[in-house]
Amino acid sequence: MNAISPERLLGPAPLAAWLGSGQAALFPTDTVPALAARPEHASALWALKQRSLQKPLIVMGADWTQLQPLLGLPWQSDWLAMAETAWPGAVTLVLPAVGPTVEALHPGGASLGLRVPACDAARELLALSGPLATTSANASGQPAATTALEAAAAFPALPLLAPVPWPVAQGTASTVLAWRPEPAGWQLLRRGAVLPPGVT
Repeated sequence: MNAISPERLLGPAPLAAWLGSGQAALFPTDTVPALAARPEHASALWALKQRSLQKPLIVMGADWTQLQPLLGLPWQSDWLAMAETAWPGAVTLVLPAVGPTVEALHPGGASLGLRVPACDAARELLALSGPLATTSANASGQPAATTALEAAAAFPALPLLAPVPWPVAQGTASTVLAWRPEPAGWQLLRRGAVLPPGVT
């Protein structure tokens, strides 16, 4: 695939409307390109990726205030401090959660992965679309796409955020930190390109 057909390229507002209609789409982030849908339509992402439901999705937002209500729980001061340190950036925070968003992205689970990407194009889209359920833009078991061309080839029926080419991404998945209540603190689940201060 040498080019992306122009009709697949949508600006932020049209792509946000597409996502709002319940469809999936592709957009850039600071790590790897994302396959995304509104949280209430997240089931489409597992089907598109041929991915096990046992592997939860994460939710991205334009800023932490957009993500704050999704947990269904009050934010602890430690969570807010890490969010302010790590976001925007390549860090996913896995926090305790209840309610419809965790049921949609982590069926049967009690935690939700949250991230604010350090990518202006992504945050512009997210500000219009609202928080999105996301995963890397590749079929399950295949290498993650690193460019718009690769993402478009992996999912030939989906639209992409314009313009292309997308900003150059790190090509490495985000660091994943999970909150553990006893003893209270952060557990490093996956080391990515960025490690916040104080985390080992």
